[in-house]
Amino acid sequence: MMEVLQLEFMQRALIAGLLVSVACGVIGTYVVVNRFVFISGAIAHAAYGGIGLGYYLGANPVLGAILFSVGAALAMGVVKRRTHDRADTVIGMMWAIGMAVGIIFVDLTSGYAADLMSYLFGNILTVPWSDLLIMALLDIVVLVLVAAFYKELLAISFDETYASTANVRVDAVQLLLFCLVALTVVMLMKVVGLILVIALLTMPAAIGEQFTVNLKRMMLISVTLGAVFTTMGLWLSYLLDLTSGATIILTCAAGYLVSILYKTVARHRLRAAL
Repeated sequence: MMEVLQLEFMQRALIAGLLVSVACGVIGTYVVVNRFVFISGAIAHAAYGGIGLGYYLGANPVLGAILFSVGAALAMGVVKRRTHDRADTVIGMMWAIGMAVGIIFVDLTSGYAADLMSYLFGNILTVPWSDLLIMALLDIVVLVLVAAFYKELLAISFDETYASTANVRVDAVQLLLFCLVALTVVMLMKVVGLILVIALLTMPAAIGEQFTVNLKRMMLISVTLGAVFTTMGLWLSYLLDLTSGATIILTCAAGYLVSILYKTVARHRLRAAL
């Protein structure tokens, strides 16, 4: 393992994995608790429109993805609050439209976008230092906003009715949460790709949910597991010559299955003891 860390691209990859684990663990906890998995997937795929726009304008695709994903998050938040009956249909349409817009912009761009597939399926080994800086800044933004609005986010996560009676601006806070999901999605796209974002965003948090009901502890468990899974997946992908993003996700999946097995065995033992 120490020999691998002497390679610069592996050093960058490890730093990227640790950076995304922070935002992923914190925001993934809210996604799991609030059952926003489908909306998170829609935001992830809508971000592809920003990637295509970035290529078309000759700008950094990551910046385009930030603009598109935040815009999509705000739009989906409004749709969810205003059209309860048809929210899933409208959000599904926005999911497809975002992808389609990205593809059209890429078609209109002259030349060949060599690293385009890395945004869809991820390639943590090619993350440049400039993207690491963006990830670090996004981490700071996410942590500062979560710390500043922790009580409000906690209130809407467990009881929106109580939050409303406590004078919490539920709509505004939920839109903020969607925007934080969008920023986290942008961080994840270079690591595991937009196609696999949801797995890394939800599985560590889902494991944490099995072992605690305390939101802060759940975040801590999720951040720790995210760091472990990305590091293990990265090492296995290098060792076995496999695609890094997919290996990281399968490592997460293995961890999730082990946690379910552990909880099942523990439950049976408890019943036997009683």
